[in-house]
Amino acid sequence: MIISVASGKGGTGKTTVAVNLALSLNNVRFLDCDVEEPNAHIFLKPRMNGKKSATIPVPEVDEAKCTYCGKCREVCAYHAIAVLPESDSAKGNVLIFQHLCHGCGACRLLCPQGAIKEVNRAIGVIEIGDKDAIQFIHGRLNVGEAMSPPLIRQVKAYTNNTKTVIIDAPPGTSCPVITAVKGSDFCVLVTEPTPFGLNDLVSAIDVLKRLEIPFGVVINRSDLGDGNVDQFCQDNNIPVLLRIPFDKEIALLYSCGIPLVQKKTEYKEAFRMLFEEIKSNIVR
Repeated sequence: MIISVASGKGGTGKTTVAVNLALSLNNVRFLDCDVEEPNAHIFLKPRMNGKKSATIPVPEVDEAKCTYCGKCREVCAYHAIAVLPESDSAKGNVLIFQHLCHGCGACRLLCPQGAIKEVNRAIGVIEIGDKDAIQFIHGRLNVGEAMSPPLIRQVKAYTNNTKTVIIDAPPGTSCPVITAVKGSDFCVLVTEPTPFGLNDLVSAIDVLKRLEIPFGVVINRSDLGDGNVDQFCQDNNIPVLLRIPFDKEIALLYSCGIPLVQKKTEYKEAFRMLFEEIKSNIVR
């Protein structure tokens, strides 16, 4: 089973829920796909035993073969190629904007002259480790990289269907989130009972409906704010899977990098019940 944990906004407690759910179950593979700012390792403290470079293929032009016809520019959906045609006063040129390239390979496949080959460009690293019964994988995007989805896809390549896979997704509702949650059996949306929390929850729900991924809601700091998130979920038949109250002790544990279930052990059963709720809400 693949369970993704997401949120329409940052700071709702998404990683808290993902980490404590993982620690409450057996036979888990944890994928931290928040590759721009991975932080699950701070709480899980895995022993890292593997590291590999993450790359994407980018075009390299052999100008001895290139006729500057512009076909590569036409087929590039991401505007990562510019072609300056030859003129009487200047030699032609092909400009590759590597940070815009998605590595789709269309330019290489459709070049009439066979003048394009692909070379690998490093975009980050993938680190692999373990913590007791949890296998841990996360990605770290290189500083300055414009796109995280290629690295997220490479982290998700470590999905193991014989285990319970928990994906800690990036916050928000943009391309990185869609890449992270796509293919999940269920998505847990973590929110907070505030106007901002509700607004971004609605956006996240719209994304999941379009992806046809079943979902439920965890309300963090549930005794603060207002009751509009609860009312929205009730009106739209959205299951509220768990409520975590505002608790100073929980906040102190978080600030020290200590998972909730390690010190407040009663929550381990709460997260196990959350897992059972997830299973009951999956439509096969």
